Amino acid sequence: MKYLFSCVFSFCGLLLFSQNKEVLYGLDETPQSLLLNPGTRIINKFHFGIPLMSHFHFNGGSSGVSAYDIFQTSSVDINTRIRNKIFELDDRDFFTATQQLEVLNFGWKNRKEFYFSGGIYQEFDMVLYFPKDLAVLAWEGNANDIGKAFDLGEINVRGDLLMVYHFGVAKRWNKKITLGARAKIYSSMLSFSSTKNTGTVETRFSESGNNIYEHIATNINLSINTSGIAPLIDLEDFNQITNKISNRAFFGGNLGLGIDFGATYEITDKWTASASFIDLGTIFHTKDVQSYSTKGDYTLEGIELLFPPIGSGESAPPYYEDLIDEIEGTFPIDTTYNTYSQMRPLKTYASLKYNFGKTVGANDVCNCLDTGEDQRYNQSIGVQMFNIFRPKGPQFAATLFYYRKISDYLTLKTTYTADSYSYTNFGLGLVTNIKMVNFYVVANNLQWYGNIAKAKSVSLQLGLNIIIDEN
Repeated sequence: MKYLFSCVFSFCGLLLFSQNKEVLYGLDETPQSLLLNPGTRIINKFHFGIPLMSHFHFNGGSSGVSAYDIFQTSSVDINTRIRNKIFELDDRDFFTATQQLEVLNFGWKNRKEFYFSGGIYQEFDMVLYFPKDLAVLAWEGNANDIGKAFDLGEINVRGDLLMVYHFGVAKRWNKKITLGARAKIYSSMLSFSSTKNTGTVETRFSESGNNIYEHIATNINLSINTSGIAPLIDLEDFNQITNKISNRAFFGGNLGLGIDFGATYEITDKWTASASFIDLGTIFHTKDVQSYSTKGDYTLEGIELLFPPIGSGESAPPYYEDLIDEIEGTFPIDTTYNTYSQMRPLKTYASLKYNFGKTVGANDVCNCLDTGEDQRYNQSIGVQMFNIFRPKGPQFAATLFYYRKISDYLTLKTTYTADSYSYTNFGLGLVTNIKMVNFYVVANNLQWYGNIAKAKSVSLQLGLNIIIDEN
């Protein structure tokens, strides 16, 4: 069990992810900013993402532990370090995982100044809350916690692997307001969730007097919903598994619908506000669905030992096997095949920025002076807010940023973010535009790149696009 926890903490400290893209949000030089705010003001005429290269997102983190906390060189024994972390974390600490790969992205502006965009991307998203009571029980047992009810309701996990097909439109309706919306079709390749569990297990002094202790399981109600997983269990060849999953990517999986909304409001030529709602949608799980559940109550007052007469040749009863059979009879696992629906984790962004510096007008970007529109500035500072709705409540992040358009060929954005992972997250995004080639790279928690094991979250995003601007 202790070896298992070592592996779990290693995995969580090194490979887990989150969904906030604080550097990319509002970075209008990249077409991918439209996926974070469909109402982003777009100044180019046409864009096309290089297939499978236009956007890759990898972001790792956990809210309460890093790999360095466990595996640092220290005089303290590793088992002690793991134990300390188990008792330091609580049931609202979480590990999340998100990865995205863009397959296709394109967009164009028509004569009426509507900017249409669409594409396909693959996404994996998972959240796992730390089951504090079970971790303590598994690590130390219950000898020091007689009378404590260990909460099984802390078991809370959800994961989805899906393809997303999307098409959106943005329009600058007047000098101040840009609005946009994006429709999405989800094709779920596999999904699992166990989020509504109840029950306690407790050891206390026996009230009946038949034994010193009695072990009580009360109000047990555990369940997990899965789709797309059961057909994979009996497959032994890795290629068969990947082929089975990939066949669901092109509308062969469980389908769902969603929509994004976004807006940008230019209060004055110096002040700009924006907001968006991303993934307001639901997936309907109807294919390859299997749900497992068990419920009941159970009290164990010990095992009565029976000794056969000496010399009778009889063996002792199979106490352990009988106990297992009794528990399995009390808590049978019911398998059902009922369809179910599941909402996508809704994400919201909002920002307010102050623009200053050198004006960017007709000679640089958008022919603003010729058309009578407002000018843009090459610098801005501001604040952003992010929120994602999770099974145990929303997770927030706040960001301060500085934006600078250094030249026609180079733009940067730096950020400072406080979130559930850390209060000191420094990020940097660089965008280059050389002729029609647009390349961007984004990373966060830069202060830990000298020793990345100390970071509770690490991010990398990059992509390559072809852009034709207004000129």
